Amino acid sequence: MSARRADAPEFRNIPTMPLKVVKIHREGTNILILLFIVLAALLVPVWLFMPPVVIPTILTTIAATVYLFVFNFFRCPKRKYTGRRKDHLVSSVDGRVVAIERVREPEWLKSEALMVSVFMSPLNVHANWFPADGRVDYVRHHAGRFLSAYLPKASTENERSTIGITMDNGRRIVVRQIAGAMARRIVTYAEVGEVADIDDHLGFIKFGSRVDIYLPVDAHVLLKIGDLTSGGLTPLAIVHPEKKEGSAKDKKQ
Repeated sequence: MSARRADAPEFRNIPTMPLKVVKIHREGTNILILLFIVLAALLVPVWLFMPPVVIPTILTTIAATVYLFVFNFFRCPKRKYTGRRKDHLVSSVDGRVVAIERVREPEWLKSEALMVSVFMSPLNVHANWFPADGRVDYVRHHAGRFLSAYLPKASTENERSTIGITMDNGRRIVVRQIAGAMARRIVTYAEVGEVADIDDHLGFIKFGSRVDIYLPVDAHVLLKIGDLTSGGLTPLAIVHPEKKEGSAKDKKQ
């Protein structure tokens, strides 16, 4: 019985799934290389001098699990936002919305604002995207503590970086990267004067953390507490241009 050719008619219309290549974020390249070397250096003597096979197999399985966990943490999917951009914001990170409340933002906005907080677990992608198109007008890093990122006071007491962005419509927003109990390093790529683009990364936070986004109080938030988000993709809010006082009077005249 002869085998059927792959180009036979019955095979021609079968859809094929493209192979997705997992990209690693640049912040994780050196860590993954070093971790691989360390684990290999520990496992080689175990296999050579530690019979029976059961113990080396168990230790190798544990080492592989640790490596895959770190590998998963530093994955960096390529994303392209295809939704409406004008007056719209998207989530900066993958995670879960843990707070939506009216607070005072004292650092750059220096006014009341709507704060949307998204918590990232160690299993989430930890790259941070710009939430809106516009211009970066403020960047500042603050040293601090490493309390659990879930705590409300983490936004003012933990190590953090503040990025002030003026949207294309003139409204001002703030993105605050906050280190958590596990996160020990915040990386901020955003620089004052550069263009903010939803499809670009503004930074990276290593190992569990939180990002707060401060919006004008008249913003229409599209999420609710408990919602899951994807950085650079999930619509977060609509912020219309600020209404000028006197415009209504001008129309009457």
